[in-house]
Amino acid sequence: MGCGCSKFSRCCWGAEQERPVAEARDGVENDEESEVETLPQFQEFTYEQIRMATSGFSVENIVSEHGEKAPNVVYKGKLDNQRRIAVKRFNRSAWPDARQFLEEARAVGQLRNHRLVNLLGCCCEGDERLLVAEYMPNDTLAKHLFHWETQPMKWAMRLRVALHLAEALEYCTRKGRALYHDLNAYRIVFDEEGNPRLSCFGLMKNSRDGKSYSTNLAFTPPEYLRTGRVTAESVTYSFGTLLLDLLSGKHIPPSRALDLIRDRNLQMLTDSCLEGQFSNDDGTELVRLASRCLQYEPRERPNPRSLVAALLPLQKDTEVPSHVLMGIQSSTAAISLSPLGEACVRKDLTAIHEVLEKLGYKDDEGAATELSFQMWTNQMQETLNSKKKGDVAFRHKDFRAAIDCYTQFILVGTMVSPTVYARRSLSYLMSDMPEEALNDALQAQVISPVWHIASYLQAVALFALGKENEAQLALKEGSVLESRKNGRSLMTRPSPN
Repeated sequence: MGCGCSKFSRCCWGAEQERPVAEARDGVENDEESEVETLPQFQEFTYEQIRMATSGFSVENIVSEHGEKAPNVVYKGKLDNQRRIAVKRFNRSAWPDARQFLEEARAVGQLRNHRLVNLLGCCCEGDERLLVAEYMPNDTLAKHLFHWETQPMKWAMRLRVALHLAEALEYCTRKGRALYHDLNAYRIVFDEEGNPRLSCFGLMKNSRDGKSYSTNLAFTPPEYLRTGRVTAESVTYSFGTLLLDLLSGKHIPPSRALDLIRDRNLQMLTDSCLEGQFSNDDGTELVRLASRCLQYEPRERPNPRSLVAALLPLQKDTEVPSHVLMGIQSSTAAISLSPLGEACVRKDLTAIHEVLEKLGYKDDEGAATELSFQMWTNQMQETLNSKKKGDVAFRHKDFRAAIDCYTQFILVGTMVSPTVYARRSLSYLMSDMPEEALNDALQAQVISPVWHIASYLQAVALFALGKENEAQLALKEGSVLESRKNGRSLMTRPSPN
């Protein structure tokens, strides 16, 4: 990489390499874009659709790093077609102008790239402002860098994060969305294969109560402090702070890091967990790039295409999948199914009936239950009798009668029971009514979001409807939830290939 420049000055090779690297990547651009062709077009959802998908914005579905205390809470959810989603719910003051919110969301929703967490849609009803994006199940960069539990992030993976992030920014710039608000380690999340993606939420102009930066002032680009405006060069500055995060494993203020760099004290700047994983030259190149990004004068900073050109030659272990480097399970790995899961695959309704009968109502504990003073009235007694008759019919496999009795219980509405919906769902399956069965299984999950039985019944109904891919997703979700409930780790089984 020797170019004759001084070690930490603005290097000339970025511009020189920009053209050949870009040309080399043009050949794979179409292949990369094809990876996101299966994503649906941006759409406007109703509030009811998103409420159902998130089980009524259940606390159990919150995935924000700071939980309910986050300024704008993010929930995980699942649409009717089994697509997993992340829903960002803004507080009421964040977007007072509904038209501005819709215009921004539609513009961001036109972006489609495998390096982004793509925006699938939005909702703007009354005071509600909701963004719907792809769901990323493997936490944030902040979690893996600063609060890791099983293993620190490897050097090769840190370089991959930097490259993928630069590629995301280059794509956004090419598509006319160069401005990214408050780029930090919480904005980078990992998909099912362990690949890093840049959250689309930061592309919204008014993404955080009208403020473009919410982090400590020590990490804020100097020109933003002067003018209050974000520029493309401000994003590069924030990218430089992320390079420091990746190098150090800590959130070091740029001023402190630059002091260490000037003193040639790279040992103090480098994560001790990385010892022996990279050469001094590799470390020097990343430090040099971070220094260029953190130049005080915005015009001295590289653009995203130059960042990609600088990071490509530094990549290590490129043939190793991200999930292996991260130490997480691949989404394509076969899962070990419990007897109940196996029964769902076989569509063995008799075996599922035995499980539900044996389980009884013990999983109703903690589910949303609404009791009124009617419980002591004749109406309440009739309601309980309907459930009791339904249970008897269910036990004796009189599924038509079970459907009628459970329906009477549900229609009164004084109590809400996920088990009743599950039993009616299976009764519908036994009666060759898979669409109704699926609706009841979804309703059971709305009431009890982490109940594995609800996911398993969705899988069986989807299998019956011929929706194989959606059924497999529901089956996997049920297996994960059952594993967590039983406190056992998810094991893999050998692939038939």
